[in-house]
Amino acid sequence: MNKAEKALYELNEMDELANGNSLIHHFSALVKLLVTVIYILTVMSFDRYNLSGLIIMAVYPYVLFQVSGLSFTGCLYKLRFVLPLVLAIGIFNPILDKNVFAVIGGLQITYGWISFFTIAVKGILAISASYLLMATTKIDAICKAMRKMHIPSIITILLLLTYRYVSLMIEEVAIMTNAYHLRAPNQKGIHYSAWGSFLGQLLLRSMDRAKELYNSMILRGYQGEFYYAEDNPAGIKDIVYLLVWVMLFALCRSVNIVQWIGNMFVR
Repeated sequence: MNKAEKALYELNEMDELANGNSLIHHFSALVKLLVTVIYILTVMSFDRYNLSGLIIMAVYPYVLFQVSGLSFTGCLYKLRFVLPLVLAIGIFNPILDKNVFAVIGGLQITYGWISFFTIAVKGILAISASYLLMATTKIDAICKAMRKMHIPSIITILLLLTYRYVSLMIEEVAIMTNAYHLRAPNQKGIHYSAWGSFLGQLLLRSMDRAKELYNSMILRGYQGEFYYAEDNPAGIKDIVYLLVWVMLFALCRSVNIVQWIGNMFVR
């Protein structure tokens, strides 16, 4: 299996995960999208030195991973290319901010390290929440929920078509790569002399496949809106789900629960 086939397999696996049958999968897409957005905004609102207060926000992804049956290690593996970028955001903080925060066992912990870990945790929590939304909700349902939130249709259309067309392009790359290696079995990779024709054929084949995909969407009733997508209107359980998480987020944001528990043990 070449790299293109592996990428296509992982992308198709996300669609399979979204077709799951757990409790989380059956909640309204609109409610799940709202909870995810509120969660990410709450996580990002924490001060850069408030690492202890931020840790408790890990409860949300932990609960969803347990209830949905998804694997956290699988999440980290699929986002392995994004995580280094998240860590790189605050990589210079320990160098630029050398004020001492605490001394533990003779080891000085600076504010720079605290802010670095806070940024890293924020990024991991945010992308974990986004992964959970994508892995428990179909892309069509997410786009329809975005339109219900009055997000401009051009944004939702770009999101949907990009998601669909990327899979088509990766599939074409896999097919063409296999065909090339069958013609040149001893060739490692694609020779630079074939790059031009390879990219040209990829563009033409991808355009044809994209046109077929768009025509199939039109035949299913697509006219810029998502009438064909499954509509799972919010019920009582969805409202309760939303309210419970919003109240928990508000509590975690207003009260440093980790520090409060630590003070109880110190006493």
